[in-house]
Amino acid sequence: MDTSTLPVPGDLLSTFYTDALGRLQSAGVPFLVGGTFAYSRYTGIDRETKDLDIFVDPSQIARALAVLAEAGYRTTLPFPHWLGKACLGAHCIDIVFSSGNSISRVDDAWFAHAKESDVLGMQLSLCPPEEMIWSKSFVQERERFDGADVLHLVRAQGRTLDWDRLLRRFAENWPVLLSHLVLFRFAYPDRRNDVPARILDELLARVQTQQAEPGNHLCRGTLLSRQQYLYDLDRLGYEDARLLPNGNMTRTEAEIWTAAIEHR
Repeated sequence: MDTSTLPVPGDLLSTFYTDALGRLQSAGVPFLVGGTFAYSRYTGIDRETKDLDIFVDPSQIARALAVLAEAGYRTTLPFPHWLGKACLGAHCIDIVFSSGNSISRVDDAWFAHAKESDVLGMQLSLCPPEEMIWSKSFVQERERFDGADVLHLVRAQGRTLDWDRLLRRFAENWPVLLSHLVLFRFAYPDRRNDVPARILDELLARVQTQQAEPGNHLCRGTLLSRQQYLYDLDRLGYEDARLLPNGNMTRTEAEIWTAAIEHR
């Protein structure tokens, strides 16, 4: 197991986190803890983190930012379709209410299936592992690929996951789930049975059905990477699967998300 580099209760960083989280609790803003904190609890793998990810319902983002701004923290909404931030110096709390591709929006089910855990001495709710797998499965950028995180979550939690709910989460994007499950069988041949056979059977049957369906000039690669499929949109004339009516993003939201690439 990696050496833990999570904030230690009582240091400056954890004080920032606990103060901000306490203020949200006092204000009655429901939130879940995700990111490295949740990942380490579910997998046993600790790794360095320089920020804290919390998840709120989209209806709560303005309120959460207002509460933290009133406390004196620097707040921004850099990406209006999925992410706000509250910062103290160089340290930030990411306030997530959807995903970069606007697929994995936070809803009531995230809270209904949350897991309780101690986080920095506070009893808080963690994002469910199913929703973490769902959102991480689409992160396939050149500079960041969360596929290993997905496989580690399946390995650690696969025997207790709500597989039917996870399958419903992916909806028409089920091939992304199938691709990760195939890789899981490759990475962990001794744990193949952790994924119910009926789930794989269902997904493979969909592949056969899909073969007979007509295709369209739609690029779904943009759901996996905001950068690596821009050529397909700009030069090959593909439609962007993120945009309405095929996806959940407006053209303006996609342009803001794309413009930020060079500033990473």
